[in-house]
Amino acid sequence: MVVVIRYQWLQEYQKLEEEIEILKWKIRKSEVELERWCDPRDLGKVKITNESIAAHLEENIKRDKALLGEKEFAMEALMIMVDRFKGLDNQILKMKYIDGMTLDSIACELQYSNSYIYKKHAEVIRIIKFVESMQ
Repeated sequence: MVVVIRYQWLQEYQKLEEEIEILKWKIRKSEVELERWCDPRDLGKVKITNESIAAHLEENIKRDKALLGEKEFAMEALMIMVDRFKGLDNQILKMKYIDGMTLDSIACELQYSNSYIYKKHAEVIRIIKFVESMQ
């Protein structure tokens, strides 16, 4: 159980990152649609009813922006927590999957051999995959 908790932050980070990107896409899509409904040369000349999706676009955008703010705040809090973690495994995971560094650059920065960092990374990934397969 300790192993599950130990690397759970990476799964949470990846989930939040995905949810944030989906919300941003949804907001952009809704804003473009709203612009079309407000343009008298486009959909602005079409009458909408209270039951139509278009009638609630502004409310949906506002709701999605609030949710996006919450997700971004959660991401910031998670990053603060991750920055406090000790241990080579956590450093490698953070640098690789959050900071986007290569394993070679991680080895250089942490002053370990490339082969050692590759080996440690492979071990951690095997552990994570094993734990995920048991859930």
